[in-house]
Amino acid sequence: MGGAVVDEGPAGVQAPDGGWGWAVLLGCFVIAGFSYAFPKAVSIFFKELMREFGIGYSDTAWISSILLAMLYGTGPLCSVCVNRFGCRPVMLVGGLLASLGMVAASFCRSVIQLYLSAGVLTGLGLALNFQPSLVMLNRYFNKRRPMANGLAAAGSPVFLCVLSPLGQLLQDQYGWRGGFLLLGGLLLHCCVCAALMRPLPAPGAGPAPGAGPGAGPRLLDLSVFRDRGFVVYAAAASIMVLGLFVPPVFVVNYAKDLGVPDTRAAFLLTVLGFVDIFARPAAGFITGLPKVRPYSVYLLSFSLFFNGLTDLTGSTAGDYGGLVVFCIFFGLSYGMVGALQFEVLMAIVGTHKFSSAIGLVLLLEAVAVLIGPPLGGKLLDATGVYQYVFILAGTKVLAASLVLVLGNFFCIRGRPAAAAEGEERHKPPADGRADSREVERFLKAEPEKNGEVVHTPETSV
Repeated sequence: MGGAVVDEGPAGVQAPDGGWGWAVLLGCFVIAGFSYAFPKAVSIFFKELMREFGIGYSDTAWISSILLAMLYGTGPLCSVCVNRFGCRPVMLVGGLLASLGMVAASFCRSVIQLYLSAGVLTGLGLALNFQPSLVMLNRYFNKRRPMANGLAAAGSPVFLCVLSPLGQLLQDQYGWRGGFLLLGGLLLHCCVCAALMRPLPAPGAGPAPGAGPGAGPRLLDLSVFRDRGFVVYAAAASIMVLGLFVPPVFVVNYAKDLGVPDTRAAFLLTVLGFVDIFARPAAGFITGLPKVRPYSVYLLSFSLFFNGLTDLTGSTAGDYGGLVVFCIFFGLSYGMVGALQFEVLMAIVGTHKFSSAIGLVLLLEAVAVLIGPPLGGKLLDATGVYQYVFILAGTKVLAASLVLVLGNFFCIRGRPAAAAEGEERHKPPADGRADSREVERFLKAEPEKNGEVVHTPETSV
């Protein structure tokens, strides 16, 4: 899919695949947990905010929406900051901003002030932590990268299971203002995680080869759009998020509509999150197997197909037991997607362009993630039938699966002949483990000369 990109972080530095990388992985686990679970955990305080400011649910829901919009929509800004200042400084500033936003929110006297503090400021801080953490994980892990991605992604469901009851406890004990203040202090742990992101040492003290007075890293590398693989991935990801996040938003109310008590209905999300916790590391481990890793893009497509099919079958559930089964399979497929999406992007664009690529992908997803749930809500208001919402979400995820697999198939249709011709040249390493170069060559299917990847101006850094 496009020209081959082979790189390993700083020039001449091999990914350690362990050592300090495990500390980096721990930091990424915590950052992923805060980034994805925090917007959902804040919703615990919505009823108190409605009572305090005399507003409706839709007004308070904008806090979580703004948090997610900042997390996704500031992707290019994060890319520029990472390429200019490095990962660790950006994450330290992000941790301080995230904490400052929640502390300031505890003193707010209007909902607009909450939007600016808990929404914009905290969202920007989380964004400045999330994207650089993925970049560092990519630099520290190569052969074990799929497993590392799966373990880091597991932070999201783990923190969701922890932060939701913690938020309820803080609200009961200290009110929403005290809860926001303490959550702001909790977000300072992002700064601790930032301190773990030690840059890989470059060999020698001199400048990199070819670095002249006018040379330097691109702040935002738009050349990724010349890579067909990236374009296919970005299109599929944008369609995916239109439907991926919709079922968890409506499944509890769907159960209540069937006459299920509130406590049992809320338990559905616990079931979903519990399965998700184990699905992500398992998917990462399977993807890291030597015979599976070159086909990771097809595994992601299968995961999307599985998720979309689960939505369609879930629409037929007519009782609580059916919804429990739906949540089990949805948690499994959702975890697979969460573990694989960034691993596939890393394999497509390579390490040096990953910071720019993920920023652009998150920007495209930001628009879709704001449209998806409201669109499902409008359909529900118009029809009053939850099944239609699940069918619409499943159709979108299935469409994303088809875009990814068909686009990838047509981009690599010349691979079989090339593989037959260079079979001897592409034998796996002696230890039988697949290297990321092997994955990238498979995905991109570019001709090679004398066993070396051919670089083009469009894809070389």
